[in-house]
Amino acid sequence: MKILVVGAGAIGAYFGARLLEAGVDTTFLVRPKRQAQLRAGLFVRSPHGDIRLPAPPTVTAERVQKGFGLVLLSCKAYDLPGAIESLAPAVDAGTAILPLLNGMRHLDALTERFGPERILGGLCLIAATLGEDGSVIHLNDNHAISFGELAGARTPRAETIEALLAKAKFQSRLSETIVQEMWEKWVFIAALAGSTCLMRAAVGDIVRSGNAELLRRMLSECAQIAASRGFAPRPQAMARAEAFLTDADSTLTASMMRDLEHGARTEADHILGDLLARRGPPAADLSLLDVAFAQLKSNELRRTREVAATRAPQ
Repeated sequence: MKILVVGAGAIGAYFGARLLEAGVDTTFLVRPKRQAQLRAGLFVRSPHGDIRLPAPPTVTAERVQKGFGLVLLSCKAYDLPGAIESLAPAVDAGTAILPLLNGMRHLDALTERFGPERILGGLCLIAATLGEDGSVIHLNDNHAISFGELAGARTPRAETIEALLAKAKFQSRLSETIVQEMWEKWVFIAALAGSTCLMRAAVGDIVRSGNAELLRRMLSECAQIAASRGFAPRPQAMARAEAFLTDADSTLTASMMRDLEHGARTEADHILGDLLARRGPPAADLSLLDVAFAQLKSNELRRTREVAATRAPQ
């Protein structure tokens, strides 16, 4: 089975590099600029062992063709519409699409475009970033992918993918409750992003300032929305999330906060906005999640205005 990795940012490049390291037939679907960078080689720096690939296989949207059994989709949420159009020529009747995005809105878009029979549920646990030279810097020990059929069945297709991913030097797991797990991760990511972006501080900074209750309340608000949609986080998932969000020594922040501070585009609409949209009518009083989302959208509009002002004729 051939794998097409859509996007060679930190996450896609990391998992794609591990697959190539294991001898799995893997190609990166990239833009021309990234293709030129990868032709000079891909370097991954990781606690689990570095990887040097002289010139990993790449293809651009204009040249991609059918023949891939699995598409590993790892783009940013705001790049999803373009990614869908780019990968469409590679999709045929036997192609499975495994997205690693957070939240749920991408499943709706992928299902509408390609049909529910081609879409798997999936999530990844990893902290990685790209260096200025395009190399991948793996920031912690986590490097795991969980996936499964949206209906929860253990199918021959899923088992084939399970065996393929098992060849690579990262953790992979076929789950029969992947949608539940995706909701649980979404609750945690939304609480983390909402809190750290709102306070512009790491988890431990918020806790030591005497505001651990803010983190607990944000988590509770997110969990209540999941519950209203039939996916209440299980007790062990809530306990794990609360432990992460109340650790006074933690330097954890959301990648969204890092994007915010660097003036980069954020996934606020996909992570916070879509969660709020699934809540139903808001209460009379604004929730913390409402305030966090309002802060992010206000900042986005300010940044757009300021960039436009710098480009206006003088």
